[in-house]
Amino acid sequence: MHSYLRAVGFSKVKSRKEMQEIIRDVMSTYDEKIAVENHPDGVFVEYSKNYGCDCGITVCGQYDEENEFHVEYTFPFFRGTGITTQEHVVVERHSEKESYAGACDDLRLGVTLIFYLQNPAEYMLEKYKGNLREGQPLTITGLAREGKILFPVQKDKEAVKVERELTKNRNNLIAAARNGDEEAMEDLTMEDMDTYSMISERIVTDDVFTIVDSYFMPHGIECDQYSIMGEILEYVTFKNILTGEELCQMTIECNDIQFDVCINKADLLGEPEVGRRFKGLIWLQGQLHF
Repeated sequence: MHSYLRAVGFSKVKSRKEMQEIIRDVMSTYDEKIAVENHPDGVFVEYSKNYGCDCGITVCGQYDEENEFHVEYTFPFFRGTGITTQEHVVVERHSEKESYAGACDDLRLGVTLIFYLQNPAEYMLEKYKGNLREGQPLTITGLAREGKILFPVQKDKEAVKVERELTKNRNNLIAAARNGDEEAMEDLTMEDMDTYSMISERIVTDDVFTIVDSYFMPHGIECDQYSIMGEILEYVTFKNILTGEELCQMTIECNDIQFDVCINKADLLGEPEVGRRFKGLIWLQGQLHF
């Protein structure tokens, strides 16, 4: 059973029989169906059904020679809004099934963004047509299995302006360092040493979440799961149309990147408000636009 089913409102699904009923519902009343007919192993089909606001279940599998459908895998999805990045994305197939992982280097994060591809059938169609290109628009989203709401860090407008300018300069330095600029590498090293010194002094008297107001870092062994904290820009609550479980969808700004997160209200500690911060564990998904 997928551990992130609860994030889209299926927390009470515990048995294989209950999951089979949902799979049958998706296949009989799907909102979207994409078929890849020229797949080498037979016709690959992706069924998707929304059970809430842009979130639901995707069922992927193949039809055999006798036109019988075999379910290969299912996963919960949440499709966000806007374009997160247009950096170069590398996509690779998982070894055990016809699903894909994507990787993208975005200077704003400081880590390689590794995500689970939401639209594998569409990617396969475009790949067979030879339509893949550099800088494909990417929308990333997160399904959260746990999270909490934190109060914001108080800042004046001038401090925010200075921080944005420093972030912009740091991104330029990282880009230059990647191209082999030794002076940029030295500047980044000195900047890191200054940051470490400042944190060492402040951590004695200040809480860590007043020093760090946003972060995005890998969590655990699986490469597409992250621990994040970011400012809530907007949020909406709605119910799963099948189970009635209440869900919360938030637009987060984290390390200068904006993306949407969906979480079961029962797993969220605190009340979300614009300006407050969300801290939690997410499974990162990505949708490539063609």
